Amino acid sequence: MAELNQDSGGGKKGGKIRSKKAGGRVDLTAMVDLAFLLITFFMLTTSLNKPNAMDVAMPDKNEDDPEDRLEVADNRTMTLLLGSNNKIEWYMGTYSEPIEGPEIVDYGKDGIRPILLNKLEEVPRLTGDAEKGLIVVIRPSDKSTHRNLVDILDEMNIVEAKQYMIGTISEPEIEVLERDGLYND
Repeated sequence: MAELNQDSGGGKKGGKIRSKKAGGRVDLTAMVDLAFLLITFFMLTTSLNKPNAMDVAMPDKNEDDPEDRLEVADNRTMTLLLGSNNKIEWYMGTYSEPIEGPEIVDYGKDGIRPILLNKLEEVPRLTGDAEKGLIVVIRPSDKSTHRNLVDILDEMNIVEAKQYMIGTISEPEIEVLERDGLYND
């Protein structure tokens, strides 16, 4: 039981002996119980934030089977090179023979988004098959940030791109980023 005792502090005054008076006594048990009840209540009723996660389907790594590779037409692939300074360099087709690009753009609604929307409409029209849409290859460099990768994945969800993947960047692509000033600290 918790209690609060107060000392009356009787010192000697004069020569008369006086009897000590008992100080006031307050029982703190109820207050301690109430404090623990409140702590328990707030702990149980507080909602904890759940982390937001994005579902990204990752392929199986089966490098032993050469027949497992999918050949894709150059006019269907768009490659995004994530560089430094929050910039993206993109091109259509292959690196050695690009159909369009490379071009440097920013992230967001005034940067890569209108280009993605345009290509998502253009590619099925050029291929003549509505089932064969744009395939976006995202290649982050060592100089890009995690935030850049999250931003471009958000853009893929915003424009509703159905086929995109994250790949490793090659040495010639790094040289392109260096040439254009997108591979610096």
